[in-house]
Amino acid sequence: MKYFSFLTASALTSLASSSAIVSREARVAPPPEVESWKRATPQAPNGYAPAVVNCPSTRPSIRSADRLSQQETEWLQKRRPATVDPMREFLVRADIAGFDVGKYIDNHKDNTTALPNVALAFSGGGYRALLNGAGALAAFDNRTPNATNTGQLGGLLQASTYVAALSGGGWMVGSIYANNFTTVHDLINKNEIWQFQNSLFEGPPTNQIQVLSTADYFKNLVDTVTSKMDSPAGPFNASITDYYGRGLSFQLIDASDGAPSFTFSSIQNDTDFSSGNAPMPILVADERSPNDIIVSLNATVFEFNPFEMGSFDPTTYGFAPLKYIGSNFSNGELPQDQGCVAGFDNLGFVMGTSSSLFNQIFLSLSSFKNIPSILLNAISGVLADIGKDKNDIADYTPNPFLGYNNATNPSADNRRLTLVDGGEDLQNIPLNPVIQPMRQVDVVFAVDSSADTVVADDPSQNWPNGTAMVATYQRANTDIMNKTSFPYVPGQDTFIALGFNNRPAFFGCNSSNVTQGDNIPPLIVYIPNSPYVFWSNQSTFGKLDYTIAERNAMIENGYDVATQANSTREGASNWPACVGCAIISRSLERNGESIPDACQKCFTQYCWNGTIVENSAPYTPEMILAAVDTKSGVGKFVPNVFGLALAAAVSGYLMI
Repeated sequence: MKYFSFLTASALTSLASSSAIVSREARVAPPPEVESWKRATPQAPNGYAPAVVNCPSTRPSIRSADRLSQQETEWLQKRRPATVDPMREFLVRADIAGFDVGKYIDNHKDNTTALPNVALAFSGGGYRALLNGAGALAAFDNRTPNATNTGQLGGLLQASTYVAALSGGGWMVGSIYANNFTTVHDLINKNEIWQFQNSLFEGPPTNQIQVLSTADYFKNLVDTVTSKMDSPAGPFNASITDYYGRGLSFQLIDASDGAPSFTFSSIQNDTDFSSGNAPMPILVADERSPNDIIVSLNATVFEFNPFEMGSFDPTTYGFAPLKYIGSNFSNGELPQDQGCVAGFDNLGFVMGTSSSLFNQIFLSLSSFKNIPSILLNAISGVLADIGKDKNDIADYTPNPFLGYNNATNPSADNRRLTLVDGGEDLQNIPLNPVIQPMRQVDVVFAVDSSADTVVADDPSQNWPNGTAMVATYQRANTDIMNKTSFPYVPGQDTFIALGFNNRPAFFGCNSSNVTQGDNIPPLIVYIPNSPYVFWSNQSTFGKLDYTIAERNAMIENGYDVATQANSTREGASNWPACVGCAIISRSLERNGESIPDACQKCFTQYCWNGTIVENSAPYTPEMILAAVDTKSGVGKFVPNVFGLALAAAVSGYLMI
């Protein structure tokens, strides 16, 4: 039996990883040499400070959300055909009995809309979500060594059209794209970023060497944010998200200066993305309406993609060109006497916007050592300006949607647009962008790293229990979803009682048994964080640093979560085939083709059948495989041992 590791032998030695991983490495062929390191190019005109630039020949404006943008539509004409060969290869390896992959692909390859349209979605949850999500992404990536072996899921990423993420999941996805759509494998082997052994309050190490002193690091954060506030292209406000996003950039982007010139819109110019060889990344945030403190399910959901930021919700119902969101739009247009402003969409700031709940960490600066007065004074100034009860906002001044959709847009009269963490409305899985009817997604693989369970000082805390799925289902039954349908989802007690919070489950297998709407929603493959080789329920705020060994163990656990231990978990030998069935289900239905018997068996095994459980026993998971030793570096790996058997409120919200 082969077990997977995405670390080379040399990397294992240098990182002093556990012998559990070494044991796995010994069972597989050595991976190829790491490709030369690549990263995106800095494209902001003046570092972190937005600046006036020449406007394009067609002046930027706000468009209605009644369609996809022309840019996305043109990009899809390249991306959808690029998914065909990876999808064919994946389905061949999935080996669905009675299904002729070649005939199926060949019959439809000239009409890619007949073929499956796949999306991935990675939840929030801080470093826990980043690392668990990274393990799943590595499992889905055919560039990961051994990820296309028997029992694996490599190629699912290459067959996908969209990759949505929020908060900690957005850190992972944003980092992958900031570094030129690199791989988790290469990030770990390069070992220049994702150095979480130093928290945000220490400054970044590279190869165990402190690049900046802590004082210089914090001065860098303050100086760059000050340059934004002082920009002559402004006025621009600062929020705690600016400082926090700058700190994130040092951890997530391979640039020694913390990448002040890297923008999210620049992803559209990266070779892999622009050529259609990489899925579209989408990050999610919520709007905090003026004078509101609570973010409800009726809050407007905003998305950031390389082309635009905006919302399909009937409130704002519009999109702004992301590259120019620092410009002074009014009533949907950029007045002739106003120049175009670029550089506002700093990549760290966008990642920070989607995860702004972590601004609260900066409210406890006095509890950390060596925090200079320059940063303390800067944060105090921000709180004096916006108020301590709105510390979690990201400030988008000028508001691109000023005067736009005045009848429904809650911020139409405000120069300031305030966005917050995408999970504050409890929708901690970013499903909203990929269930939009015009994107025509057939299946979403939803990796949930939420911390829903609360049992203090107990391994039963900080696990998902389906709350994010329930929230989106509940929202689908309101007008805010604009008649976008969603599969029926049971309550959290049912998730726990039926084991849906411990192993994958399918929702929406019957496309006619869904909430009312104007579309057939995608089938949702729900993949919850579970303990395979490491207690991956790490606290969102309680643990802000990870040793290299802990980081790698979290990623390895996430890989096992996605693959069900390389399909070796009890009852999971058919897992790749069932993933393949989930992929093709809507496509076969759309084309009037029959479902293979093997898929019917998969749906019986994994689909929620409508059973409701009102009360469940407490969730007390056991380790599914032998634990990775992250302490001594000496541990025994026993491959066939199966132990089968902080989510808290912050101002009334889920702690993600």
